[in-house]
Amino acid sequence: MESRREQIKSLRKQQVKDSEAARQRNAMLLQDLQKIEDDLRGRWLPHPNLLALETRYWASVEESIPAWEHFLLGKGPHPTDGPEERPMRAKQKPGTAKDHGLPPRPKPKTAR
Repeated sequence: MESRREQIKSLRKQQVKDSEAARQRNAMLLQDLQKIEDDLRGRWLPHPNLLALETRYWASVEESIPAWEHFLLGKGPHPTDGPEERPMRAKQKPGTAKDHGLPPRPKPKTAR
């Protein structure tokens, strides 16, 4: 019975030791996180041109949401499809790579 009591006492001492170590570790982690947060707050804001570009981008995204939502729900055409045809790019001529000092284009793979 006394050996069981001694085991319980030693177990409690170990638990107290472990919990104190965990408390110290958590306190150090909290300090590190607070330091990182303070460093992030002190950083410079992005350039005003970049902020303006980002604002315009998100405004255009918000404007296009209804069209995409309509398309994604299967109720309408793809938002980029329209009555106008997109102009096709001119295909590159095979001999133009040699004229510009570029390596030759790879030959198309044949299906087997």
